[in-house]
Amino acid sequence: MSPDILTDQLSLFLDVLETGSFSAAARRHPLTPSAVARRIDSLENAVGSRLFTRSTHAVRPTPAGNAFAERARRIIEELRLARAEAVSLSSAPEGLIRIDAPAAFGRRHLAPAIADFLVAYPGLDVQLRLIDSFVDLHGSHLGEVDLVLRAGPLADTRLVATTLAPMVRIACASPGYLASRGLPACPSELPGHDGLDWDGLAPPFAWRFAVDGQVRLYRPARMRMAANNAETLLFGALAGLGIAHLPTWLISEYLLRGELLPLFCEAGLPAAESSGIYALRLEHETNSRSRLLLEFLKSRFSPIPPWDLALRSELRWQ
Repeated sequence: MSPDILTDQLSLFLDVLETGSFSAAARRHPLTPSAVARRIDSLENAVGSRLFTRSTHAVRPTPAGNAFAERARRIIEELRLARAEAVSLSSAPEGLIRIDAPAAFGRRHLAPAIADFLVAYPGLDVQLRLIDSFVDLHGSHLGEVDLVLRAGPLADTRLVATTLAPMVRIACASPGYLASRGLPACPSELPGHDGLDWDGLAPPFAWRFAVDGQVRLYRPARMRMAANNAETLLFGALAGLGIAHLPTWLISEYLLRGELLPLFCEAGLPAAESSGIYALRLEHETNSRSRLLLEFLKSRFSPIPPWDLALRSELRWQ
């Protein structure tokens, strides 16, 4: 089995595990639900063990399936790293890569990744410009830089987008706030709480929750703080001002330390949004240096980014 086929097979298995549905997993791939079921049957035959139990309502992992998932994630990561290493050993790229990225994501995740990338490729240099937020929605800086990082729905067909990581959003609050105001049992109780929200244009999936198979909008009635910067909302939540609905790439370390508590996560992480974190480029300006960096970042941040993987394996859901 080729590395690409193996990666696709394992990624499909992990999507079924995450969504609990052949139909939902099929929507992430150019496949029908019946084709997904056949591929899972084939994988189970190859492994020699039942990985899922099937019912009319859901597809649930067996103990063997959960154990296999941990191995599958590591195999995908190792295959991507091996490919990146092979590329680095077969050539000695040189030159400058210019990147615009949001400041909060850049400080937490992109800068450490780029530092490792530059160690691996001594002939390359990176000019990283951190901006206040995911503001360059139409790639207007492209031409000045090689890559622009952003998050949200993609609309401009002029641009070539590379998915770097999925976006998962969690409602959270400090232990002090929840001790004083009580723990909301479900999203419909949010209007009875204080919150922190975006000033102006909010992310398209903010305060939206899957309830009874439908996505519904629930938000606190009183917003103690509004800001156009996600880190500002994070600081308000840490201070106990109310409930915030923030991406896991921003809050995972605080959840792991118990400085923030996750809400409505009894079954684990919520499903990823239909849009994610992307690197944008103009097709006619694609160069080998940028492609090399994109492959490196993809191996670092997907299919499951390290901040979500840490939450899955270490966080005890409240």
